[in-house]
Amino acid sequence: MSDGTVAVLDVGKSNVKLSAATAEGQVRETLTLPNAVLSGPPWAHHDLATQNAFVLEGLATLARRHPLRHFVASGHGSGGTLVTGDPDEGGTGLALPMIDYEQPLPPGLDDAYALQSGSFFDRGSAVMMAATHTARQMFWAETAEPRAFALARWCLGIPQYWAWRLTGRAVSEASILGAQSHLWNVRDRAWSPIVAARGWGRLMPPMARAADDLGPIRPDLAQRHGVPPLRVHAGAHDSSVSFFRYQAAGLTEFVLVSTGTWIVCMADRMDLSRLDETRGMTLNADMTGDPLGGVLTMGGREYQAVAGKQPEGARADPTAIARLIAQDTMALPTFGTNDGQFPGSAGRGRIRGPVPKTPEDRHALAVLYTALLAVTCGDMLDPARPWVLDGSFLRDPAFAGLVAALRPGHTTLTAPESYGIAAGAALLCRPPGLAPLELTPAKPLDLPGLTLFATRWRNLAGASR
Repeated sequence: MSDGTVAVLDVGKSNVKLSAATAEGQVRETLTLPNAVLSGPPWAHHDLATQNAFVLEGLATLARRHPLRHFVASGHGSGGTLVTGDPDEGGTGLALPMIDYEQPLPPGLDDAYALQSGSFFDRGSAVMMAATHTARQMFWAETAEPRAFALARWCLGIPQYWAWRLTGRAVSEASILGAQSHLWNVRDRAWSPIVAARGWGRLMPPMARAADDLGPIRPDLAQRHGVPPLRVHAGAHDSSVSFFRYQAAGLTEFVLVSTGTWIVCMADRMDLSRLDETRGMTLNADMTGDPLGGVLTMGGREYQAVAGKQPEGARADPTAIARLIAQDTMALPTFGTNDGQFPGSAGRGRIRGPVPKTPEDRHALAVLYTALLAVTCGDMLDPARPWVLDGSFLRDPAFAGLVAALRPGHTTLTAPESYGIAAGAALLCRPPGLAPLELTPAKPLDLPGLTLFATRWRNLAGASR
């Protein structure tokens, strides 16, 4: 299985990335497409027709430059697809358009859904903002479009949609179902009660593991698009497969702080009784279906709200951060529509103290703010374990330096790879075994007054409730 190169599809909320990576997780080339949302009808939905063209054309392009042998997809956990029995129908195989989870729900739907969503362990999270959760999206589709819903054959997570689209074989997978779909009880390894109560069992294909080889790309599809007969794997949740990258390197009992549109923290071997759904804590699953404690907040959107428009490659000046600390300027949560770790804070985000006047100072404040958010999330899982930082926030060295400075006396490591999700997904396509990875200790920023500033921030933000 380890020969050749892996085509990795990473479907995030903001962008879709198709990479060629070695089976050891080294990314060679990446193609990117914005993850566009169309206004409707019948609801705001992702443009899967354009994504299909991008993926198939991209596979052909990458195959001309790399010896592709495998395909595996990862995706965020807040998107489900309802498909027909024919992966070619309409060019996408969809029975109904894929709901954009950030749109508001129809009046009354949220209250009706909450009554049947089950316990915390049935859901794996709180009932979150807007149209988050595949089960709630299914309930919306079933009530708004009953005829089309009745004709649907399968409900598939994003990675499994692509596996089915390419092979025609439908499977379910624990890590994507455990990513707040509200369809899967990770602790009990069983479907949540809502599945049987609403008769959705007919839509749930048999379980597979993320690394399972589902067969080659359908010959007719490969021939039409000039794609080699890649072996297609079942695929996994993006944050869980990022965690797997470090498990494959032999790490255990650590906290991963992964950054992007969401700050997602995960930890293995946790006492599940510590999980608190009112503070953005979640129960996820790893590649074997075992529980991962989680905490998440929409850190990328919080950064944007504070930083505003920034030039590509902007970096925070430690001098600017020190000035913000000295004048007690802080961003307090939450600017978005999700409470995260601060109950009742949604939409109440604010700047306290002198307001930054320049883009450079706004960026510095945003980096300081997101570092405080990340430490809040990680501390809820385990403040003393080694932490590994990865994701897009590491492009600014001040972020890792701040996180390390905010947890003195504890180990904070950074990943050398800028594509942790793609690297972890590629490792699914090789035989089991260690995949060594050299992690770098984060160098704490020396910022006078940071500890007292962080204490005041936590008190004002309500992080210590």
